[in-house]
Amino acid sequence: MLSYVYFGTNDLEQAIAFYGAILKPLGMDRCITGDPEWDRVAAGWGIYEDGGARELAFWIGRPFDQKPASVGNGSMVAFSARSRKAVDEFHRAALAHGGTCDGPPGLRLHYAPDFYAAYVRDLEGNKVAAVCRAKRMVP
Repeated sequence: MLSYVYFGTNDLEQAIAFYGAILKPLGMDRCITGDPEWDRVAAGWGIYEDGGARELAFWIGRPFDQKPASVGNGSMVAFSARSRKAVDEFHRAALAHGGTCDGPPGLRLHYAPDFYAAYVRDLEGNKVAAVCRAKRMVP
């Protein structure tokens, strides 16, 4: 359904450190396009192959219109986690790298009996989540 998601940032280096830390527990690797101009203004995690013909990635970078990055009210990206432990590690990493808690790790029974999630705000105020739908705690 999706090809990519892109969040604007006003400080690419800080954003790379933040997202590198929070996406590592979720098993997401950094993808490099090989285009020096693009890789200078943006960074991505996920899949980027064949010059973007095969892409499923999350990107952060400078806004294309060259205006300051801002938060979209009501916008959120939720990443899939393989375990509840990965959700916990995502949340800890976000707080350790300057993010803020927008909902601690835990079950969200109002969504489903197995919906385990954590919500954070990145350094720009964007809301991101990690979600695990495992029925029990998996190490």
